Order: sequence, then structure tokens, then C-alpha cells
Amino acid sequence: MTEPSKLVYMSAKQVAKYLDLNEKKVYAMANDRILPATKVTGKWLFPKILIDRWVMDSCHSGMLSDRMHITGSDDPLLSMLVARLMTQIGKSDLISYSSTGSRLGLDLLSRGYADVCTLHWGSVDERNIRHPALLKGYPNHQQWVMVHGYTRQQGLMMRTEMHHRCQQEDQIVSLPWRWVDRQAGAGSQQHLEHWLMKQGAALSHINANVTAYSERELAGFIARGDADIGFGCQSVAMESGLSFVPLITESFDFVMPQGIYFRRQLQHLFDMISSSQTRQLAASLGGYDLTDCGKLLWNPS
Repeated sequence: MTEPSKLVYMSAKQVAKYLDLNEKKVYAMANDRILPATKVTGKWLFPKILIDRWVMDSCHSGMLSDRMHITGSDDPLLSMLVARLMTQIGKSDLISYSSTGSRLGLDLLSRGYADVCTLHWGSVDERNIRHPALLKGYPNHQQWVMVHGYTRQQGLMMRTEMHHRCQQEDQIVSLPWRWVDRQAGAGSQQHLEHWLMKQGAALSHINANVTAYSERELAGFIARGDADIGFGCQSVAMESGLSFVPLITESFDFVMPQGIYFRRQLQHLFDMISSSQTRQLAASLGGYDLTDCGKLLWNPS
């Protein structure tokens, strides 16, 4: 991954020369959200890596138009659907998914290393405030749109024999349990910290002895007896044979540059999420609500 110190930002004059365009045309394309750019203290800046990507993606049958990479927050349903979609599209297209956590995923999206980022950064009631506020902290967010995926149940997972001790939410923090936390920037870690704050506590008040880098890794630590409790989604708890205490209904959403929204791979994915077969799969996994999948939630333009 390109380090921030090595990223090249071009001026409008440099872009005009680079693309052999009139400088006024460059400004017009930036204002119309056609060229990837961000305005800093009134001056347009153009990341060269995204300009190069825009050129390649604009080509007829461009080298990037037959593939799509999704990154960001971890979700078992999405992982299953991407695998199923790949069996349908065969050798003609490539769609891939790597979970990195919400913040790193958005960083990769802003640098042009991913086409779509998934995120969950608050309860469904706070989504329209928390998600845009998070997005606005990244370069080129003016070119992004956010589309709803589905809602999930998030909460505490633990082994079955410990479930009866988790019925009084305000006493859980005081129990001498070994916690699994998530990496900084993961949506589940954000939920854990927010929940602890509501209990009048902080990360320093719990015994977090291991860090998991995915939902399933977190569940694995607990199922193997290497830890006792952690914050994650209901579907992962169920598939791992763990008990679950729901605490938050969250919105799991998709963020992408405006042009990516119309890419056929993404539209195929949204069609698959909305299908009756996926609804049955989501019901068997537990904790999902697929209502309003594909609904536009945020468009800064």
C-alpha cells in the first residue's frame, strides 16, 4: 500500500497537461464530480493514483471494469454471497472481498485500492449522523455515495454455560472475564467502546487479553476457550455454537465512488441480496433484516 508520504497530489494545471485537457475543463469536471478530486482551503487537489485509475476505468472494456474489490467491515453473509456470485459470473468477471475493518477499508477506498467499502459505525437510529460524519474525514468523499445493505444484530457473544451471567447488562463489566477486542478502526470495536462508555467504563476496565481481526476469529477465541466474551454479530455467534446477547441493531452499508454504483458486478450483488434465496439464507444465519437493500442513503452532491 502506498504510504501517505509517497502519494502524489496534482494541481488542476498539472492534470490539464497530464490529460491534454483545457484547464477550465478540468475545473468543470472536478465540480461535476467526474474527476476524482478534493478541495483543500479552496484549492482543488487531484490524487494521481486516482486520476490514473479513472483513465483506465473510462476505457472501452477497461482493465478495471471487469472486476470489483470490496473491503471494509467483516460480514459472514456478504462473504457467502460474494462466493456464490463468483460461481455465477464464471470467468468473465472477478469480484473479491477482504475484510479490513471500517476505517482501514475507507482509507483503501480513498486511495483507490478498493471499489467498495462496507461499514457499520453506529446503531440504525444513528446511522444518518454517524456514517456521514465518518466519511467526511476521508479525501475524495465528495465523489462517494452510501447505499444501504441490511441491518444486523450486534451484541455480546459467549459460551453457552456463561449466558445466564449476562442477563444484567450493568454487571457484565465487573465480571472477571477474559475479553476479545477487535483491531482499532473496526466497527465492532467502536460498538464495544461506546457500550462500555454507557456502562461508565472504558477499555482499560476490561481484561482484553487477545485481539481478533475478524468476526469469526473473535468467535474462535471464545469457542476454543482462549477467551470468554467479545462484541460481534449474531450470525457469527450462532454458526460458532455460542450464546448471544443482542445490544444494538446496526446498519451495514456500502460506500463507493458514484460511478461504481452502476458497475454490473455491484448491481448483480444487490439483486442477489434482494432475492428470496438470500432472505432464506439470512434467516438461517440469524440477526439480519434485508429490507431496503440498495436504497441510496447519502450523496454529498
